[in-house]
Amino acid sequence: MRKFLLTLTKIVLSILFRVEVIDRHKVPREGPALLCASHNTMLDMFFLGFRLKRWIYWMAKEELFRNPLAAYVLKKLGAFPVRRGTADIGSIKNAYKLLEENKIVGIFPQGTRIKSSKRTYPVKSGAVMIAAKAGVPIIPATVCGSYRPFSKIKVIYGDPYYIEKKGDRLSKEDLSEMSRDIMRRVHDLAEGK
Repeated sequence: MRKFLLTLTKIVLSILFRVEVIDRHKVPREGPALLCASHNTMLDMFFLGFRLKRWIYWMAKEELFRNPLAAYVLKKLGAFPVRRGTADIGSIKNAYKLLEENKIVGIFPQGTRIKSSKRTYPVKSGAVMIAAKAGVPIIPATVCGSYRPFSKIKVIYGDPYYIEKKGDRLSKEDLSEMSRDIMRRVHDLAEGK
């Protein structure tokens, strides 16, 4: 079912949009990684996985899983729910498990859809905590375009990097600064397009 849904997604996106993928080679061919991206529309997770040979397991808001049909499709596409506004231990454990299995986990660090130009929107610290504890690289990524049918969409991947820990634990200030740094890297990709 997953391959069928992926093929269907690729066909639909290829028909409706002119998709250009930039620096796809920056996504590691193997091993665990955390892909962190801007979140403009519901289509972002599809565009970001569109031409990758690897599967991205997306952390998605719990509300999307309330509809049984949507939940079925999302789970088949590799998404798993997260309760926003709480420290959702279950979803964090799920992310660690996937990373231990050498998968790519996708996270939208700002926790909600926003206009890509809003650099000042608050950033959650979950991505930094997961990447630091799991010792996996973060891959910044972004999707740029109007999202109107038949328009051009650019999917851009940045250089993978590791969280530099200062001691055994990261302070609240470290978490905040490193979380903002993730989004700075993401926004820089969009602005350098």
